[in-house]
Amino acid sequence: MQRRHLLVAGSATLALPAYPVDFAVPRAPAAMRASVDRLIDITVGIRPFRAQGPRIEAERRNGRTLIHHYGHGGSGWSLSWGSAQRALPLIQATGARPGERIAVVGCGAIGLTTARTAQQAGYKVRLYAKDRPPRVHSSAATGLWTPDSRIVTSEHATEAWSADWEAMARASFKVHQSYLGLPSGPVEWHDGYVVSDEDFDQPLPGHVGEPDYPELSSRIADLRPQGKALAADEHPFRTPHARRFTQLVFNIPAYQRLLLDDFARDGGELVQREFRAPREFARLPERVIVNCTGDGARKLLADPTMTPVRGQTARLIPQPEVDYALIYRGHNLVVLPRRDGLLVAAMGEHDFGNDDLRPDREQSEAAVRRLAALLSA
Repeated sequence: MQRRHLLVAGSATLALPAYPVDFAVPRAPAAMRASVDRLIDITVGIRPFRAQGPRIEAERRNGRTLIHHYGHGGSGWSLSWGSAQRALPLIQATGARPGERIAVVGCGAIGLTTARTAQQAGYKVRLYAKDRPPRVHSSAATGLWTPDSRIVTSEHATEAWSADWEAMARASFKVHQSYLGLPSGPVEWHDGYVVSDEDFDQPLPGHVGEPDYPELSSRIADLRPQGKALAADEHPFRTPHARRFTQLVFNIPAYQRLLLDDFARDGGELVQREFRAPREFARLPERVIVNCTGDGARKLLADPTMTPVRGQTARLIPQPEVDYALIYRGHNLVVLPRRDGLLVAAMGEHDFGNDDLRPDREQSEAAVRRLAALLSA
C-alpha cells in the first residue's frame, strides 16, 4: 500500500473524487502575510500512535475496572466523539448506573469528549489530569478533520477494523456538525487549495522511518464536498497544478474551552493530579476509571505498542480576512486559517518515534519562508 501522498499523515483525506463539480473559484483570495517576524507561537505535541489502532478495552486491575481509551495517532480530535461512543458500552457493562460517578483520566481531546459522552449518558464524571488545556498535547494539533491520520498500519487494517473505523468517523463527523455556527467558531468549514509543482498523479515518498498506512478516505468520501482541479487562470499561485477542496477545521482553543465549560455546567469536577503507576488508580474513590492518557500511557502502563510521533505547529498573527487553507504538496507545508492565527505546520525529518518537546524555531521559520516564496508571485 502506498504511503500518504500529501504533506501530513492523513492529508490524503483531501484527495478529490474523479467526478468533480464546478463551483465558483475566487480569483483574488486575501494575501497571507508570511514573514518570520509575524510568528507569535510555536507549539510541540506528541501524537500517540499504535500500529494496531486505538486501544478501547476494559480490564480489572487493583480492584478497579480500568477502561483503556488511547492511541489515536494524529486522529484524536477527528475521531474523538465516535471513539467515545465505543468506550461508553464498556462503562455500562461494568454495571455502573446513570447517576454514579466515574473517573476519566486525561484532559486532551479524547478525555474531554469521553467525559462529555459519559455525562450525556447520565453519569457523574470526575476528570483527573496532570495538565489542562492549553498545556496538553491535543492543543498542538493542526485542527484539520483527518480521521485517518496515523491511525493504523496497513497490516492491521482488516475489513472488520476498517468498518469499525468508518463507523467512528461517521459518528464523530455528525457530532462535529452540532458545533457549527456557534459564536466562538469551534468548528468551521473552510475552502482551501492543494498546490503542486508536479502532476498530482506522481506519488510522493513516505515520511522517514514510518510504516505504510492504509487508504481509508474512500470509505467516507460522501462526507466531503467534491472539489475540482483548477486551470492556471483559476488560481493565484505560481505552481502549475492546483486543486480546490473544502474541509472541516477545528479552532482548537475555542473548542477546548467550550468542552470544559459544558463539562463544568453539567456538574463535572476537574482535579489536577499526576499518575506515575497504575496502582495509584486504586486510590481513587471511583470504581470505574477510563484511561484517556494518550501518549502518557506509553510510560504509565509501560505499553510497548505505543510510538510517539512529534508534531510542531506555529502561528502567525491572525488575519481574519484569510479564510482559505493552503497545502504545498511535496514541500512540507500546511497552512490553516484558524481564529487564533494562521497555523503553519511542517513535518520534521525524524518525528516518528521522537518525543522531544523542545520547539525547533528554525523548522517553523523555514516553513514560513517556503510559504513566502510560494506567495511571492
